[in-house]
Amino acid sequence: MGTLRPMRRRGVTVLLGAVITALLSLGVLAAPIPYVVLGPGPTVDTLGRQDDKEVIQVSGRETSTSAGQLRLTTVGVQPDVKLLTAIAGWLSSDEAVVPYELIYPPGETQQEVERRNAEDFAASQTSAETAALRELGYPVQVVVKNVVAGGASEGILKAGDIITSVDDKPVPTAGTLTRLVQAQPAGTALTIGYTRDGAPATATIVTRATDGGPPRIGVEVEQRQPHPFDLKIDLGNIGGPSAGLMFALGIIDKLTAEDLTGGRIIAGTGTINDEGEVGPIGGIPQKLVGAKRAGATYFLVPADNCAEAVRNAQPGLPMARVATLQDALAALATIRAGGEPPHC
Repeated sequence: MGTLRPMRRRGVTVLLGAVITALLSLGVLAAPIPYVVLGPGPTVDTLGRQDDKEVIQVSGRETSTSAGQLRLTTVGVQPDVKLLTAIAGWLSSDEAVVPYELIYPPGETQQEVERRNAEDFAASQTSAETAALRELGYPVQVVVKNVVAGGASEGILKAGDIITSVDDKPVPTAGTLTRLVQAQPAGTALTIGYTRDGAPATATIVTRATDGGPPRIGVEVEQRQPHPFDLKIDLGNIGGPSAGLMFALGIIDKLTAEDLTGGRIIAGTGTINDEGEVGPIGGIPQKLVGAKRAGATYFLVPADNCAEAVRNAQPGLPMARVATLQDALAALATIRAGGEPPHC
């Protein structure tokens, strides 16, 4: 009886080899299929250099150096998949095989998707800068760029006014202004706080809706965030919004004396908005593998990705749960002190 199992295994191997050989002879394994393979992509230290340039560049102010690293993580995508490649991906613990339309929606070309990803990546950099600078004490100014002719604010607000509040609720970003205005139905009288030529003032503005749209106060606004130095993120060949959190942390690390890493390699992922809220992303399993390969000793996980992260945990890579930029800074402070931050 002891020889039957090895014989059976050999039989299965021989059978599988015969099937693969037959499929190869028919060209089936080389045929394209409507799937893509996702795998661990490269990781980048936001505190370091890439292609001989600093990833985060600051001029007009001294920056600090870090003994550790803050690594953003990515997912590699193989869009042109043959059956043999898909089989290898299905058998791999580090890769995932998903339907083509999940990555490239019907009606969109690969080039269009890549262009949108590049736009999302640029937007994530802008939001990272805004959130990081707000954390460092450089507030956003929501400035009236234009008053709509015939709109609710005509004759009340002027171009250049800085909107500071709505019904005594602060307006730290343009997104906040929109949410506060649209929180009440059209026809609501709102008390708008603003600053004109350095002098604070208030005005009552009744919101209006056009053609069934959301309530508005009839102004176009822009965000300004004055700071006495120049800041630039210079990193190409990466798409999507998921690097926002790690960019924000990298900016703060460079512009403060404290080494946020404590000399460790910290990896992470997550979108970030102007208010510093961290949002979920895709590809957590592959990003965890990439972080582990890069030598990370901790991984910052968006709170909404925690369940998936726990299912795909990497041995020896603890994960900290973060929902905001302040959560991430608190987690790093706890790690530096030798403690345990909130885990997924």
